[in-house]
Amino acid sequence: MPLALLALAVGAFGLGTTEFVMMGLLPDVADDLHISIPTAGHQVSAYALGVVIGAPLLAAVTARLSRRTVLISLMGLFVAGNALSAFAPGHEWLLAARFLSGLPHGAFFGVGAVVATSLVAPERKARSVSLMFLGLTVANVAGVPAATLMGQHLGWRATFLGVSAIGLVAIASLALLIPHDHTHAPAVGLRGELAALRSLPVWLALGTTVAGFGALFSAYSYITPMLTDAAGYADSSVTLLLALFGVGATAGNLLGGRLADHAMRPTLFGGLASMVVVLALFPLLMDAQWSAAVAVTLLGVAAFVTGSPLQLMVMEKASTAPSLASSANQAAFNLANAGGAWIGGLALAAGFGLTAPAVAGAVLAVLGLAVAGVAYAVDRRRASAPGAGRERIVATHVPQAAEALHR
Repeated sequence: MPLALLALAVGAFGLGTTEFVMMGLLPDVADDLHISIPTAGHQVSAYALGVVIGAPLLAAVTARLSRRTVLISLMGLFVAGNALSAFAPGHEWLLAARFLSGLPHGAFFGVGAVVATSLVAPERKARSVSLMFLGLTVANVAGVPAATLMGQHLGWRATFLGVSAIGLVAIASLALLIPHDHTHAPAVGLRGELAALRSLPVWLALGTTVAGFGALFSAYSYITPMLTDAAGYADSSVTLLLALFGVGATAGNLLGGRLADHAMRPTLFGGLASMVVVLALFPLLMDAQWSAAVAVTLLGVAAFVTGSPLQLMVMEKASTAPSLASSANQAAFNLANAGGAWIGGLALAAGFGLTAPAVAGAVLAVLGLAVAGVAYAVDRRRASAPGAGRERIVATHVPQAAEALHR
């Protein structure tokens, strides 16, 4: 695997750290800015809103720029957003800075995934995406706990300065390691990228992401009360248990990348089916501390096995212009975050018990399987249509040839 993937992973590590660290810093931010913790929680929403808006928007407006330039520019915007967060004088200014920090998130992962797959042989595409995403999962294991600890001892502003430093390292890595053949603008441009989004298979793939990862966030958003009130863990143990989730997510991400290179669709179906089983068993697994720890780890594995195949499927369905669709998949991931948490909250508020959000997540995972099944049926129907073979060859090779001539 090329060293350029390391540069992408460093950027992903910074993005993952700043996305999730606010959850651990909410009490410190609320105390310093003299606001309530629920009000401080709007900082989490501001970042997520930035991701959803910025992912397709920035991918679209940079469609004519070289992907190497886009990645470096996006990371520069990330550094600026986190530096402004560190010096924000009040709650409203911090909201604006967090929104700015979230804008490049989805586009970086989307364009980065396209670059990652272009650096390797076709049989290693999913693995290359999983190695870039490795930065995101490692951020949950090491980056977020370390950044939270820094914020608790040096102040939350120091955390965002530290994340800005990670962004500067990522910029240097991208400039040094991304090959110069990515300095040319893609041949398709904005019109081609928008045309790719008119494809039904692309939208079915995005729908699978929303339902599949909505299943994860329906349960994960309420994992703390499940662990403390249902499984009986002390509050001080939750950080370690969340690190176990990160370990499971890292293992699942690497496993999914390796398996998807051999059989992408079966890996996706297997990951979604595993989520159904794990989430449906949560009410039983939360009855004992040891099984609760196993459940948290298995949830990380099952959820992130699907990450690479979902990203790759979206890109393949938009093979003529994958950057915008790939970035839109990151927006879909954050919609799943918000939607899953909302649905899990409804199940909890309805009085069905502390583990009800996990059961709701199992239902969402079944929905994800159904959408993936419809996508498979559409693919089979299109593959059997007259002239499908010729259209597939043209769709796959003509854009590559055009971009090669453009270079």
